[in-house]
Amino acid sequence: MARKFILEQVTGKKSEKEFLDFPARLYKEEKNWIRPLDNEVKKIFDPKQNKLFRTGDAIRWLLKNEKGKTIGRMAAFYDKKTAKKYEQPTGGIGFFDCINNQEAANTLFDSGKKWLESKGMEAMDGPVNFGDRDNFWGCLKEGFYENTFNMPYNFPYYNQLFENYGFKNYFNQYVYYKSVADGATDIAHQKAERIMKNPDYRFDTFRWKRFEHYAEDFLSIYNKAWARFPGVPKMRLPQAKALLYSLKPVIDERAVIFGYYKNEPIAFFIMIPDINQVIRKFNGKLNLINKIRLYLALKVFHKPNRLLGLIFGVTPEQQGKGVESALIYRFEEETKKPGFPYVHLEMNWIGDFNPSMIKMVERYVGGQVYKTYVTYRYLFDRNKEFKRAPKVG
Repeated sequence: MARKFILEQVTGKKSEKEFLDFPARLYKEEKNWIRPLDNEVKKIFDPKQNKLFRTGDAIRWLLKNEKGKTIGRMAAFYDKKTAKKYEQPTGGIGFFDCINNQEAANTLFDSGKKWLESKGMEAMDGPVNFGDRDNFWGCLKEGFYENTFNMPYNFPYYNQLFENYGFKNYFNQYVYYKSVADGATDIAHQKAERIMKNPDYRFDTFRWKRFEHYAEDFLSIYNKAWARFPGVPKMRLPQAKALLYSLKPVIDERAVIFGYYKNEPIAFFIMIPDINQVIRKFNGKLNLINKIRLYLALKVFHKPNRLLGLIFGVTPEQQGKGVESALIYRFEEETKKPGFPYVHLEMNWIGDFNPSMIKMVERYVGGQVYKTYVTYRYLFDRNKEFKRAPKVG
């Protein structure tokens, strides 16, 4: 006999609070799960803060059992500009959390499919984010260690829930780890030393007093290096400024490196302290007291000992020349200075569609795969041929 489920749309403050609080109950015995800050999730679904609402829309649901107890949640969303970049217009589902029950999961997946179909979509990816790929993206499949800032953590059974429904592996996402003390590989040092001897190249650490300058440089590099990938839109200057400014409370200038060739911006490596090591006891709340606690932990006590590599970019014309190695070498110089507090580096995910970046991290950075996430895709036309993400680079 089929169970009775109640699907409730998130429409007000009470249901939004339940959407945010439900995972805390689901994962209450899971020591490696760290609750994200509520504001980081809320802003994704706020049309005033998320520009994707200009060309798209989002919806959220709670799933309840016959007694009215929440047993699942999920969001669905689409952006017309991104959707058109695929062979079939593709939307997304995300912020999926559910008890280990296939029927319950199917109810949520069905609701996402139906809603996205009504918006003209022909496929859905999940679990993904209604925004940047570096946040809340993927289903953890291997390496169930604690999650870093704004990256998901889930129970192992989630993968089976997706695959049983009919989702297929669109691409793997590899998170790399290395000990800061190990430094770069020997081949990276050789390449970097050649680049460093060329006076046309220089590599600087970030300085807030030149914020406007770095925002423009970041924009130039990002649009050349990343906007060519499927599903990654070009960035505009206000967005670049907003992104860098959002990092101001946590950024450590020593961990952000920019590269130049004949004074033209060609590369960056942006890392931040992993504040999840601090906020795990905040219960999702960034009130005044917790803001003070976070500030002291970052700026006074230097509590985080783990860096999170957010994004690494080299313009196409400079790739393969040793610039990647020189960025790493320049960062390594900072790590040897007195008082450098970080001992671990976890690099945000790299898709298996990007073999050149994987090669660079493994061969030059010396990183090892630490976690594997999966981005799943579900084609609404079940007779259509499924294709994995095309290789780039």
